[in-house]
Amino acid sequence: MAVQWLLVCHGLVTLLVVVSFLCGNWPIFQGTFVQRIHFFLAFGAYDYFRRVIDFVFGARGTGALASVEYFCCDRPNPILQILYLGIIGGTYYIIVKSSFSYIPGYYLSEIHRYTSLLAVAVGIILFLLTSFSDPGTVNIENVSQYLSAYPYDNIIFFEKDCSTCKIPRPARSKHCSVCKRCVARFDHHCGWMNNCIGEKNTRYFMAFLFWHFIICIYGVVAIVLLLAGRMKELQVIHILTVYYGIDNSFRGLAPHVAQVKCLSLSYHSFVLIGIF
Repeated sequence: MAVQWLLVCHGLVTLLVVVSFLCGNWPIFQGTFVQRIHFFLAFGAYDYFRRVIDFVFGARGTGALASVEYFCCDRPNPILQILYLGIIGGTYYIIVKSSFSYIPGYYLSEIHRYTSLLAVAVGIILFLLTSFSDPGTVNIENVSQYLSAYPYDNIIFFEKDCSTCKIPRPARSKHCSVCKRCVARFDHHCGWMNNCIGEKNTRYFMAFLFWHFIICIYGVVAIVLLLAGRMKELQVIHILTVYYGIDNSFRGLAPHVAQVKCLSLSYHSFVLIGIF
């Protein structure tokens, strides 16, 4: 039961973050509670937390908090990498424990035991490739090659030196303040990967995003088919014809709809994982 509540809470928090934190500054939400939640999540909550730490522990506490903030936000660290592995590993474990006893089923063959593992394994491989590959570090040895590959257009990109690395900065490159290096064709520093996304690993990053999108679709379809198979096996409702042998009326269909609802509640783990 605790796992189901954990999934419900995760879904609600995710929805709140997406709508409020990411979209709260949109003009459509101006002056609404969504904008207020956005401001609280982005600025207010941490400010209140810092004040509490300062009140309780004084300067020593705020200094420790600043050190933690620096470690988490201003230097490479594996926190989000560990979180990603925990999410994908934990989700797959829950699926194995709750779903594999019904595979093979009416609509799913035994091969899905292995294709699901393969899908997760490929996702982790792409994650590792993105995380630990060189994003295209520009240094004194290769800067001339990058200057030739990415010439200045004198419209958006002008000749400029990196004040930190003390080398010419090729067009489309940027110095990452977290990794302390210049990266060719810099896109962004990804905390989830604990790495910059640049010229040499953008393909891995895009493949990672696309593959996890496919995993999500595959998971939802598989869970729907698993539930449909259980309905078919238990003869709760005829999947192909909606219902059979009942007069064509809502009153006649209502008991069967209630049965389907009860079945969904019986397999709430499937429903929650599908929503997740």
